[in-house]
Amino acid sequence: MSVAKKEVRQELIAKYRRSEKDCGSPEVQIALATTAIGKLSEHIKAHPHDFHSRRGLMQMVGKRRRLLNYIKREDEARYLQLIQRLELRK
Repeated sequence: MSVAKKEVRQELIAKYRRSEKDCGSPEVQIALATTAIGKLSEHIKAHPHDFHSRRGLMQMVGKRRRLLNYIKREDEARYLQLIQRLELRK
């Protein structure tokens, strides 16, 4: 992992964590997945026949959706705040 990627990852964790030592809460996982999905979407636009990457993208989108459903089930206010911060639809 390059230094730039590590710094971006640390910034995302710092922005979305729930407490000082948090690095794996659903909010953090969703934020990291959203960033990866955005980058992979750009790759798919440039390389439309890359079906292996497309499958990985679909798996990431599915995992993010499951995590979002979990947060919505546990605390709907937290869910609404998160999708607003990440600028996701719904």
